[in-house]
Amino acid sequence: MEFKMAAPMKLCRACFSRSRKFLFGPRISAVGTRNFASKDTAPQSEDETHFGFENVSKAEKTERVHQVFSSVADSYDTMNDAMSLGIHRLWKDYFMQAVLKPTPGTRLLDVAGGTGDIAFRFLDYINHLKQDPEFTEEWPEEIRWSGLETGEDAIQRGDGESEEAGQTMPLEQHVTVCDINENMLRVGKKRAKQRGIQSGISWVCGNAEELPIADDSMDAYTIAFGIRNVTNVDQALDEAYRVLKPGGRFLCLEFSEVQNSLLRMAYDRYSFDVIPVLGDVIAGDWKSYKYLVESIRQFPNQKEFSAMIEDAGFSLVRHENLSLGIAAIHSGFKL
Repeated sequence: MEFKMAAPMKLCRACFSRSRKFLFGPRISAVGTRNFASKDTAPQSEDETHFGFENVSKAEKTERVHQVFSSVADSYDTMNDAMSLGIHRLWKDYFMQAVLKPTPGTRLLDVAGGTGDIAFRFLDYINHLKQDPEFTEEWPEEIRWSGLETGEDAIQRGDGESEEAGQTMPLEQHVTVCDINENMLRVGKKRAKQRGIQSGISWVCGNAEELPIADDSMDAYTIAFGIRNVTNVDQALDEAYRVLKPGGRFLCLEFSEVQNSLLRMAYDRYSFDVIPVLGDVIAGDWKSYKYLVESIRQFPNQKEFSAMIEDAGFSLVRHENLSLGIAAIHSGFKL
């Protein structure tokens, strides 16, 4: 597996690899507190929300988030490299290959996935599966921390499949990429063309809070590093539930609350002192990267977000921490 990274990130990844054993130690169960640069910025009314550490109107947040991603679209992968020290690539591979584990015929909706990172992994995984039905990926223990029973309790759907052994005839798999930002979609379409992808994927410009997707039409819904930028997260979760078929699965990969106090301190220092500077150097955009760092701290922690997913109607809701909680995978089923 080959990962291409921007030159400024190579040094960061090299440094990270040297301390890998420390960073990926045993899972810590205690829930930490986000006290670094914390802000008492509770919205003052129902029409207000967070934009980083600022309180703004919901309409203003939507517009400013759109501006952020229009600004960073061409450097989005580099941005995620900076935010995660390059580990986001491994998280996404694990997210697809060990957690979702789609089958041929799966209809996937990937929301806020304009650059195609999840969509391409989905198509690649199923293509590998078609070539080798026994295809599987071994994951090191530091990536495979328990907490979400990946694969074993997943409800896999494949429209058109016969239940008789040896008679499976699945329809072609398809991924619909939905993103509110045209610039992100432009980058994704360009990448798809470079990869020679001509089928199995469609691109839709739409809002996660009001998806232009039919009811009960998708086998799986994914959103990676996008839901914290949604203005009304509860509405986005309701929409995810609406578009999934009965038995369909919701999966969210998002930056979360770091569990280890020592790592949290180091990660906060890196986030606030280094990432905005890298944003200025890499993309000439300090403010956008500052917002992205702050948005992580304002997003609900693992337990709080799990409760929101349950409130939207999902069942069997679980979460799994990755890298001691730097990121987390949330899962739920429409039953």
